[in-house]
Amino acid sequence: MKSLLKAFIALLIVAMAMPFALAQYEDVDPSGSIVRFWHQHSRERGEQLDEIIAEFNTTNDYGITMIGEYQGGYGDINNKMVNVIGTSDVPDLVVAYQNQAAGYALADGLMDMSGLVNSEKWGLTAEEKEDYFAGFMAQDIFSTFDNQRLGFPPNRSLEVMYYNSDWLAELGFDGPPTTPEEFADATCKAVEQPFSKATAEGSIGYEISIDASRFASWTFAFGGDVFNYDDNTYHVDGEESITAMTFLQDLVDQGCVTNVTERYGDQTNFGAGRTLFTVGSTSGLPFYQAAVDGGSQHAWSVAPLPQTNDTPVLNLYGASVSMPQTDSPAHQVATWLFLKYFTSPQVQADWVAASNYFPVRNSVLENLDGYIEENPVYGDAFALLQSATIKTEPPVPAYDGARDVIAEAMTAIVDGEDVAESLAAANEDSNDILADQF
Repeated sequence: MKSLLKAFIALLIVAMAMPFALAQYEDVDPSGSIVRFWHQHSRERGEQLDEIIAEFNTTNDYGITMIGEYQGGYGDINNKMVNVIGTSDVPDLVVAYQNQAAGYALADGLMDMSGLVNSEKWGLTAEEKEDYFAGFMAQDIFSTFDNQRLGFPPNRSLEVMYYNSDWLAELGFDGPPTTPEEFADATCKAVEQPFSKATAEGSIGYEISIDASRFASWTFAFGGDVFNYDDNTYHVDGEESITAMTFLQDLVDQGCVTNVTERYGDQTNFGAGRTLFTVGSTSGLPFYQAAVDGGSQHAWSVAPLPQTNDTPVLNLYGASVSMPQTDSPAHQVATWLFLKYFTSPQVQADWVAASNYFPVRNSVLENLDGYIEENPVYGDAFALLQSATIKTEPPVPAYDGARDVIAEAMTAIVDGEDVAESLAAANEDSNDILADQF
């Protein structure tokens, strides 16, 4: 009897907690709502987003008006958000990387979107939830904030290795390197044997772009991680990070690898047939294609970074969109309805064509056959997403500050400073930055 009573009480507690979480929006009327979206998209992406917003405004059944507002880059948006959190000036929807969302959440500035996602009236059906890529959806659930959903994914990218297929063939390779040893061999041979079709002088095996995401990607490729999720601390001085950075430093010392000296210089040199390998986001695919078309016009594609793992481990990233705290449930529902529209299959297919991001739903692939046929490297990149193990960078507050520290350590390492000492100092500074947030 006592066990039955305990079970009943437990169910009662759950039942009492669920109505607000799942039913708080059931009686809300979003009709006529005017909502604002702060984003970073410009040029072709901005034009496509404007079209998506305009179509939503003319087709939704509630007379909702979404206003898209370009606010500069990610850093610009973050700086503006810090100044308006908790005021009536916050937008209804804002682009935010997970670490930025964590910072807003520390100031109680974001709403938990779970109630909207799971709403019986407004939310996603079980079938729709199944259609979204589980790894993408999980990325915006924050264990450090009671498993709240503090964001929702409209798109994602992978960090990959770009390679010149024609040049590799000239060097005697039948495909991209899969191990560090093969990568080292190819980079050094590239310096000794320039590409026959190069449109610029000089020969570089690999150009390192100094960036914390590159650091994380190389650490992942060598079997490590940059963050310890058991004790919520940075781990950028781990054995795998040291091994990866020592590997790259040795190649720099041999003259086979150098760092990027100007913005997008690696992309330009890759297009000219001067650089064999680069590492970067799949969102850059169209820019690489333009560089190749205007350069040596060689065959090229993308692959995982060389790995010590049995299954390739790749760095998945991309900003989500978050909903700042407001006192208007009607605006919240209206904003969510736009998000459902933005991530609907056909709209996602249109967004892929303009942005080259990965879609967030399986069913979008049905609408991408023509696009992939015209852009086969995109198809190669998408195949990596489906076959590799995915890791992400830490979704913690003030990661931007830690990124700067990590980038400084990478620069020091490329310049010949001691790897272990440089990473130990970066790890201490990164954890100090993190501790200051709490």
